[in-house]
Amino acid sequence: MSYTELQVTTNFSFLRGASHPEEMVEQAAAYGYTAIAITDRNTLAGIVRAHAAAKKLGMRLIPACRLDLLDGPSLLAFPTDIQAYAQLSNLLTVGNLRTEKGKCDLYKADVYQHAIGTKFIVLPPASLNQVFDFDDSFKNAVHEYRNLLGEQLSIAASRSYSGDDAKQLHRIFQLSRQLHIPMVATNDVHYHHPERRELQDVVTCVREKCTIYTAGFRLHANAERYLKPIDEMHRLFRQYPDAIAQTQVITEACTFSLDQLKYQYPKEITSEGRTPQQELTFLTWQGARQIFGDNIPEKVKANIDYELAFIEQVNYAEYFLTVYDIVRYARDQKILCQGRGSAANSTICYCLGITSVDPSKFDLLFERFISSARNEPPDIDVDFEHERREEVMQYIYRKYGRDRAAIVATVTQQHHRGAIRDVGKAMGLSVDTIQRLAGLIWDFRDEGFDKDRIISQGINPDDPTIQKVLQLTEQYISFPRQLGQHTGGFVITQGKLADLCPILNARMEDRTNIEWNKDDIEALGFLKIDVLALGMLTCIRKAFDLVKQHYNLDLTLANIPQDDPAVYEMVSHADTIGVFQIESRAQQSMLPRL
Repeated sequence: MSYTELQVTTNFSFLRGASHPEEMVEQAAAYGYTAIAITDRNTLAGIVRAHAAAKKLGMRLIPACRLDLLDGPSLLAFPTDIQAYAQLSNLLTVGNLRTEKGKCDLYKADVYQHAIGTKFIVLPPASLNQVFDFDDSFKNAVHEYRNLLGEQLSIAASRSYSGDDAKQLHRIFQLSRQLHIPMVATNDVHYHHPERRELQDVVTCVREKCTIYTAGFRLHANAERYLKPIDEMHRLFRQYPDAIAQTQVITEACTFSLDQLKYQYPKEITSEGRTPQQELTFLTWQGARQIFGDNIPEKVKANIDYELAFIEQVNYAEYFLTVYDIVRYARDQKILCQGRGSAANSTICYCLGITSVDPSKFDLLFERFISSARNEPPDIDVDFEHERREEVMQYIYRKYGRDRAAIVATVTQQHHRGAIRDVGKAMGLSVDTIQRLAGLIWDFRDEGFDKDRIISQGINPDDPTIQKVLQLTEQYISFPRQLGQHTGGFVITQGKLADLCPILNARMEDRTNIEWNKDDIEALGFLKIDVLALGMLTCIRKAFDLVKQHYNLDLTLANIPQDDPAVYEMVSHADTIGVFQIESRAQQSMLPRL
């Protein structure tokens, strides 16, 4: 008989799990698992990473999550098909949007409204003594779940290794028989290997704002919350083989895979009954005539024909129309904007006004912008005045609605200094020792941290406590700290965005974002549009206003003199403070040599 671990907490349950989703999947594959579930608390933030790792290893990931409710025992939720997954994602969105970022307020009534097609496992509370004295509130809640969720419900049984496991498992078995709810075996996994128990203790201390010496019963009592081999789980539940078998019943019922998510780009509104490709063609030639007049250069004509044919082949006309619409709105509102990077290689982007760089003049290569050989979507970054970029972002929200547009997440990671501070504080180091370590620990090598730098601060690197702090810090670096918002990357969909990924409130007012970052959406084939802010564009716009006021000149990014020797003289002398992308120390030292 096989076994599937259905209760796995990764480090995307912030300050609870002590292993990356990929590590959980890789360990499961090494043990011969054919499937594994990821059940982080009230979030789906880590499932794409686990899914990508599982695909590489030929395993199956069951996308799932743990629902911590405000008025009832927690539930593990396993969507069986794509409709059930959409319901789960919408459920999390409801909980996220009714509270501030970082919280998800869910109630039993919310679950019942989004329960169709989902398998649930009810979890006994952590205070096991109450439960196994048949605490009435828990029994009543499970009875309610059974009445409203029916055969979708199971009850979890895990070994706590507290000395009375036999009694506890028997009581759960009795309750499952009494209420006709299948018992299912889980291990409540929090890390992929026993060695990570120490790090799990540390992140618990960080969460509870205590030290390892004062944490007490807030820590797990032992190091058994690791992913166990299949035969070990069979041994631990040898008296309850049906609990092992129930893991396979749930696994076989859950046929949904993230590969089934079909991202559909929004249908852009076109004029006079044209298709998106016809609309793009019309707007491109219209823009070309405005720029070049009736005598469009043959080279420009050839470039337009070539690019339009390629865009039709890869079906990206609607993407270009979306970017054009955003730029058109900005220009109507007198907001200065400019396409950045390889978008300048496209004649179409120039004709649509997305970029002011004439690619025919500079003989730029279109394939650097978009190519069938790379099989990647176009990356059009548009910069807007930083003081007015918010107007453009709110326009996108208004046009598509907050149920169809949201900002991509950024997973903020633990870096060297933050990690050493968290670990050092949890391990009880003095404030001055933590400050010294944080000031000098900015890098680590394959063999560990630089001992000479540690000695130079009067700290003994061979001290057992210091060694343990450095070892745990090395493991802790790159752990996710929180879900932030991308600087301006938008995901826009034709249908409900919450059917694909949960939406949450950002810290900033009137902004919402999804739980996945740019790497996650790229892995699933979602397109994003970058609406970025650039301070120098604000400076340029104000300079244009001054030139208009004092010299009555109407300058734009397109008609400003491109070959003024004074500009290149200043660049040659590295006089570029404030000029985007050539203002860093490294660039400034390179410019005179160039």
